[in-house]
Amino acid sequence: MQVLQVQLEVGPDPAEVGRARKWARSRLAGSGIEADESLAETLILLVSELVTNAVVHTGCPAVLRLLLREPPGGAAGTVRLEVADACDRPPVPRCAESDDTNGRGLSLVEGLADRWGWNAEGVGKRIWCELDRCAPGPEHAAAPVAAAVAYQGLTYEAV
Repeated sequence: MQVLQVQLEVGPDPAEVGRARKWARSRLAGSGIEADESLAETLILLVSELVTNAVVHTGCPAVLRLLLREPPGGAAGTVRLEVADACDRPPVPRCAESDDTNGRGLSLVEGLADRWGWNAEGVGKRIWCELDRCAPGPEHAAAPVAAAVAYQGLTYEAV
């Protein structure tokens, strides 16, 4: 199995989220994932959510890592997104009220990723999620609905 791994150091500044999205878009394009594919858009949203959580809730620098796994024979692989930071507090999903302007990030990750989790790592942690690079089956049909419901009534500006 071939694995392409790239990473970006992210400073503890909310402005870094836009830089992380741009970086991720360029790396995905270089891996053969087209910008207009739903997989690319989903990954960029997940990058935005996980990097935002890292820089806003920890105040620590973070490392964003993309791992693209291609199994032999040209079959579809898996894209893994990881964000590591130096804060030992575990991620805590919230139940945001309809008029809340934040608190939906981990719900989006749970709804859009095929798998996600976190691991303690030294003095910090690593939050990860994976998306399978294949046509979505019936089990993925609710993912776009979950994203739409989570962001209902909010505006989202792409940077």
